Amino acid sequence: MLDPFWILVAVVVLALVFDFTNGWHDTANAIATVVGTRTLPPWAAILMAAVLNLAGAFFSTAVAKAIGEDIVDPSNITLVLLISALLAVISWNIITVLLGLPTSSSHALIGSLIGATIAFKGAAVLKVDGIMVILLAMLISPVLGALFSGSLIKFIRSLFRNIPRSRVKRVFKYLQIASSAFMAFSHGASDAQKSMGVIAMALVAYGAHSELTVPAWVKIAAGTAMALGTAMGGRKIIHTIGSRLSRLETPQGFAAETGAAILLTTVAKIGVPVSTTHTITGSIIGVGAAERLRSVRWSVAGKIVYAWILTLPGTAVMSYIFYQVLRVLEG
Repeated sequence: MLDPFWILVAVVVLALVFDFTNGWHDTANAIATVVGTRTLPPWAAILMAAVLNLAGAFFSTAVAKAIGEDIVDPSNITLVLLISALLAVISWNIITVLLGLPTSSSHALIGSLIGATIAFKGAAVLKVDGIMVILLAMLISPVLGALFSGSLIKFIRSLFRNIPRSRVKRVFKYLQIASSAFMAFSHGASDAQKSMGVIAMALVAYGAHSELTVPAWVKIAAGTAMALGTAMGGRKIIHTIGSRLSRLETPQGFAAETGAAILLTTVAKIGVPVSTTHTITGSIIGVGAAERLRSVRWSVAGKIVYAWILTLPGTAVMSYIFYQVLRVLEG
């Protein structure tokens, strides 16, 4: 049996690797529209997103506590269980980013924690109420994103209806840079907290903390790992969201990003772990559909939905298998 300290180190390292793959996977969430509308070149957009992802990581710890306490009680968590969950979610992120599928890292993490917990102690120790609230929020967030962003683009079009379209596009070119920056910040505020929650659970399982808290070094490490992953950029997913899902102009990109970012920062402060991928994708669909239903490539949207549906059960099965293999480490 390995020294528990080194298992704790492995959990922290894997949590930061997950954060890295999350940033790599979710670069598109912040910059797909600004790249898709050719407002910024990819390198500049990626650099901006990396810096603001890091800044967003310090916004709140409410989501970290929800991940650490609302899925399963930390007293029913072991370090090997967390390693199994992290291996599953990292594998899922790598597979889907190579395929160019914008799936949810949040959904994947929840599925992985559920699968590994069932393998360890069975489904009875899961907090069903907490899981249902999280899943409901994940289902509602893209709908709210679509409605809010769709309403915003309609307002923008009515406000600027007597101004030449070319001039409107020039004005919103600069506004969209600001909205993309806001979206990058909100992504860091929401998603960096998820690995913070895992590390906080590991510290409780190891015995370093008696209750779930997020130390400053965890915030710094998680924010930095996500920023580095974002800097790598998942270009296939950027193309899927920014170009293939719907044809966007700068006012539409501004509306999609602003609507999604407002929603994400709000729920991050409340402590509800929703999916940034679901939210921005729903916002882009809402903006496209608000102007013309045919402007949305529904076949691409359908493939994204299939990937979403597969994420939770897929990662749950993977983490269940990983735990069955690794449980020998617990003696």
